[in-house]
Amino acid sequence: MSARSRNLPRRSCHAVPGSNPRFIDKAPAIGADEVFLDLEDAVAPSEKIPARARVAAAVRDGDWGETVVCIRVNSWSSPWTTGDVLDAVGAAGARLDTVMLPKVERAAEVVALDLVLTQLERNSGLPVGHLGIEAQIESARGLIAAEEIAASSPRVEALVLGPVDMSASMGMPSLAGGLDIPGYPGDYFHYVLVRILMAARAAGVQAVDGPYVRIRDLDGLRGYAARAQVLGYDGKWSLHPDQVPVLNEVFSPSAAQYARAWEVIDAYREATERGGRGAVTLGEEMIDEASARAARAVVARGERAGMRRP
Repeated sequence: MSARSRNLPRRSCHAVPGSNPRFIDKAPAIGADEVFLDLEDAVAPSEKIPARARVAAAVRDGDWGETVVCIRVNSWSSPWTTGDVLDAVGAAGARLDTVMLPKVERAAEVVALDLVLTQLERNSGLPVGHLGIEAQIESARGLIAAEEIAASSPRVEALVLGPVDMSASMGMPSLAGGLDIPGYPGDYFHYVLVRILMAARAAGVQAVDGPYVRIRDLDGLRGYAARAQVLGYDGKWSLHPDQVPVLNEVFSPSAAQYARAWEVIDAYREATERGGRGAVTLGEEMIDEASARAARAVVARGERAGMRRP
């Protein structure tokens, strides 16, 4: 598999309703690392079929630059999935990077999408493996199967938490969808976040946190994004353009972190290529291949933020 978007940072993943032409027209210019054009929850049932052609045209004709472009189809539990793939994904052309599959509960659902995408690519003249898959984990059953889902196909590029549906699946009385519940002494979503993160990292794919639904509360968004970033998440959904700069900032390294990452990379390269060593001391720290891998990830996020090597 050689999907273009596999290793591109996803600090901000912006949701755009596929039935709203005004939002679609604005999407390429908002500065998000990823934009996904939605055919699922953000689109009314009566608009789902008409939205397919609009979404496909937006992917083909938009000036997307380096943005990761994704279409979220409807889940296999709906009557629309195959039509979404054939009529929207199939007509979107080579600029489409990934397909997001919501409400995934079994690895077989990803395998089924993989098989359909393979036929679509062959019939469209695209290289097999051109399209990646982003799997959304939104239920207790999906969470338990997260490891198998993440490893189910080489197309999988990211696991994505769906917090509102997850809350409902877990039987929580709150409608907060991942936000604080007064009276609970801690972060009640911590296990969910870590379980998805571990499954993603074990499979070598990205982990993306779901949306912060209070779209005007940018300070609250910053706090919840920092929670995910500290755990190791690659990024978070945005629902409003004003949320995008906050996420890009939170999930980008500081100038000092970026410079330090380059120091680690350079020191490790010097040790291995010239000194024949697998580990070396840098300041007061011992660094090795694991340190270099972590540093390369920091550099990738920094370059996505426009940083240049010091």
